[in-house]
Amino acid sequence: MKWITRERVKVDRVACPWLIKKFVDQHAEFVFVPPDKVMEEAKRLGATPYDVKDVELGHHGKECSFEAILKKYNLTTNPALVLLGKIVYDALYAYCQEMARQGKPNGDFV
Repeated sequence: MKWITRERVKVDRVACPWLIKKFVDQHAEFVFVPPDKVMEEAKRLGATPYDVKDVELGHHGKECSFEAILKKYNLTTNPALVLLGKIVYDALYAYCQEMARQGKPNGDFV
């Protein structure tokens, strides 16, 4: 199965492929494209989009994409993965805070 997300991998987009490959789809192939091409390429390739705006496996409130994948694939019974999801969220939040502090737009990360 193919999985697709935005290029320029950051915190959540590093953790998600690991989670997918280890616990969801051991034969996963990952595609990274410009943000404005994700949905178009997902459709063309028959790939599952993740960590992009307005998709099931994206950010929802105070939930990062890693946590959305945990829920979708019933991995929330594993306390270590749930804890890792919280760590990924906190690391992503800290990164976005630092980007904002530096005056750089962080809209790409939501």
